[in-house]
Amino acid sequence: MSRKRVVAIVTATMCVAGGLVAASQAAIGATAGSHALVNLDTSAGNRRAPVSGLYDWSKAGFRGGQNLPGAGDINPDKSCQITAAQLASTYKVIPNDNVDDTNGIQAAIDKLHSTCSAKGSYNKLSLITFPAGQLDVTHEIHVDANYLVLRGAGTDATKFVYAPDKNTQYDVLTPDGDQWDQSNMGFDDASGGWLWPGRGLFRVQSRGVDPSYASEYKSAPANRKDEFEGTVNVHWKVGAKLRVKPGDKGFAARTGDKVVYLATNADMKNMKVGGFINIRAANSVNFYKSMNAYPTTWPLQNLHMRQQWFTIAAVDTKNHTVTVDKPLEYDVPVDSTSDGSAPIDGTAYASKASPIVDPIVGVGFENFSYTQVAPPGVTQAQAKDNYGNLAPSLAMQGIVFKWAANDWVTGIHAIMTGSHPIVTEEAKNLQIVNNELDGSWNKGKGGNGYFRGSRVWDSLYAGNTTRDLRHFTFQWSASGNVAIGNDIDSDFNVHGGYERNNLIEDNTQKVSYAHRSGNCTAHCGDEGNDPPDDSTWFPIYWSTGQKAVKWSGSSGYRNVFFNNDMQKQVTDGAPYTPYYPSRHTIYQFGWDGTGYHHLDVGGAPITDWAHNEQKDYTNGHGVDASKSDSGQSLFLKTVNTSTAK
Repeated sequence: MSRKRVVAIVTATMCVAGGLVAASQAAIGATAGSHALVNLDTSAGNRRAPVSGLYDWSKAGFRGGQNLPGAGDINPDKSCQITAAQLASTYKVIPNDNVDDTNGIQAAIDKLHSTCSAKGSYNKLSLITFPAGQLDVTHEIHVDANYLVLRGAGTDATKFVYAPDKNTQYDVLTPDGDQWDQSNMGFDDASGGWLWPGRGLFRVQSRGVDPSYASEYKSAPANRKDEFEGTVNVHWKVGAKLRVKPGDKGFAARTGDKVVYLATNADMKNMKVGGFINIRAANSVNFYKSMNAYPTTWPLQNLHMRQQWFTIAAVDTKNHTVTVDKPLEYDVPVDSTSDGSAPIDGTAYASKASPIVDPIVGVGFENFSYTQVAPPGVTQAQAKDNYGNLAPSLAMQGIVFKWAANDWVTGIHAIMTGSHPIVTEEAKNLQIVNNELDGSWNKGKGGNGYFRGSRVWDSLYAGNTTRDLRHFTFQWSASGNVAIGNDIDSDFNVHGGYERNNLIEDNTQKVSYAHRSGNCTAHCGDEGNDPPDDSTWFPIYWSTGQKAVKWSGSSGYRNVFFNNDMQKQVTDGAPYTPYYPSRHTIYQFGWDGTGYHHLDVGGAPITDWAHNEQKDYTNGHGVDASKSDSGQSLFLKTVNTSTAK
């Protein structure tokens, strides 16, 4: 990288004191000039009590606010620790030898999975220590061993170089060549969409295959087997249908309830107290209408836009109910028509209560870097401020979390990943702290090149520095997350799909005029069409119903922005000017003080955020700015504003 970087490397034996998220937890790389707050004390003792009238974010992050593991949490059993020397001698993982290390790394993980995960815990973690130098990877590494730390020798001392092989690359693209074709990249019953959000370098996800797919999995070719992996968790296999709540009409539960009523023939064997469950509410025409996303020329979708992971507090097999650990944030109709709506596509689509059968928990990534090799004929300079896909068949992620909880990433430097450097899809209580995410080869059509929090709940994103990505997103029903102390040069993007109750505070942003969808040379998406979108992305992006209905639906309610240093270069060459500058005003987007409110101008809901970014939505037009706070943070009692040096 051309940037001058300052790297502080500490030994893995140092203890974590008082929950301080600082250099004692990881080797921290800091881009010169970064204003990321890498010295935040996020321990439970430094978290504020819930502010009256706002969401309770006090349990965001690893294990609901507990400290990340330290040296004392590593399993002392040496058979559950694989050193760099053992990687070389037993698994032939040798740095700088230009030999593929993928299978050796996978074998080491699989060994700990089979011998240590079952007896492990958050205080008895297995450990793989990677050597300094370059490690070469050609296909996805499956990190499905619970209670495992993958630790490098230092943020830029250990470097994974990813060159996806032919069985990993997407071999079927859409007819226009813009992106991988999920519908036509399948095998037997499987669809390429089952891989969503796509392949990566590291995948934190179960490889369990539902028994009904066992024969198809066995006969599938090497480049299709992963489509069946994780099907033990998919809602159409393990999800239970619902029934009407007594005394209600058409709904199995309402906002604020903790008890969900299941169908009397529901299979409840996978619902266990202390386990995770996803309460998934079916889309309906009335729900689309509530977001000002209907009527529309775009097809409505039978899916579960409103969903959230909970911990199961009680199971009543006699009365067929499940009780979750905190109140629901949305109404749950029995199906897509039970709220009085006409069917979508002529079908009544069921809501589901879906237990997570095989969540991957207690996995940590620490102290290394990764990059994906350049596509043929493409340079990093060509990718900068280019919001197209420069290599659609190579749109791989860095780290994927899917059906995962209580995992963490710290001290990581991602350099030019294929698509998203870190991405989630059904994950809870993650802690993504003190990382650097630099660039992507694909930032265009199909949603590429994000720091992407999708279907993620109660997670903490703190002290990260991002450069040359498309967006930092919370999307697709993401809720209860906190983004604090990050330094980004893109927009904070509530991307659509009814994300809600997220807190974005104490961040630094300088968004250039060049950060715009019209800057695109290939595979751009609708915004890059002729003529290209002439808008430029502002520090906040809010998804309107009439536009976001194309991929999901409007942004949801009460996403909070507080005490951020946001600046935007509005025209080419112009100075940077403040955006939502009041540091003590609590800006609640999509909220009127009591309920959801789509952003409007003069009472008319806006149809697109583009060219409406600078309008005033306070005083009853969708941004509630009636509350203020004299503190630095709504999440923490005290904020250390120093950065890594």
